[in-house]
Amino acid sequence: MQYRFLRFPEGKSKAFTMSYDDGCRDDIKLAEIISKYNLKCTFNHTCAENLTDEEVKKYIFENGHEIAVHGALHKAEGSVRPIDGIRDVLECRLRLEKRHGRIIRGMAYPDSGITRFLNGAQYDNIRSYLSDLDIVYSRTLGGDNNLFLLPSDWYAWMPTAHHKNPRLMEYINGFLSIDTEDVYCANRYPRLFYLWGHSYEFARDDNWNLLEEICRRISGHDSIWYATNIEIYNYVKAYDSLVFSADGTMVYNPTLYKIWFRTDSQLYSVNSGETLCLNEK
Repeated sequence: MQYRFLRFPEGKSKAFTMSYDDGCRDDIKLAEIISKYNLKCTFNHTCAENLTDEEVKKYIFENGHEIAVHGALHKAEGSVRPIDGIRDVLECRLRLEKRHGRIIRGMAYPDSGITRFLNGAQYDNIRSYLSDLDIVYSRTLGGDNNLFLLPSDWYAWMPTAHHKNPRLMEYINGFLSIDTEDVYCANRYPRLFYLWGHSYEFARDDNWNLLEEICRRISGHDSIWYATNIEIYNYVKAYDSLVFSADGTMVYNPTLYKIWFRTDSQLYSVNSGETLCLNEK
């Protein structure tokens, strides 16, 4: 029996994603900069229409970025009654989908999110109603995921760091230096770097050069898949849907994705609808 680990598209062992909140006017400049470097971002919007439909299309959708829910009124689910949390999420999703003409299933918790609980709110209840509202993931806060792990709970998706984190460049260098093929086999799991923040912070702090530096360091690496939050979710869930024979020598891919994975000895890819025999000893 061998270890088996997910690999991202084209067999890549690492992924990078971004998540920026509130739908500010400064999102335009952020989108222009990161798109120049072929990076991908999820922009988390409330129902405040700070960008026109044409601007969202031009700067966000046409560059492969994602729009996600950030609450109609930007209310922390952990601090409001469950019924108010449900209304805030559902109204935001309905309005964003109607406005942009596309299905929106992702989210970032607004304000203090699920870092504290008041007024009868509980995490299990929030997780349950988000699932009922067909929200499939939600980014949280409260720590640094500097082990670059994929989420074990998609409703408590912890990012790696905020762009103002004093250890950010250390984290980036550490992420880039990992060679997943040159470590003990049990440690060859995939790595994800997840950056978050607000675009208005770059304008307020007059440090757009920091964003440029981040982009220069993290972009252009053949071992990294640059993706939005929902692209990462969809791919990982597709990988989780692979069907293996009892002895592990065959795999069937029932999804619409081509899926990559690595065992102790070999890198494999299995096409949509394909049953593959594995050359394992």
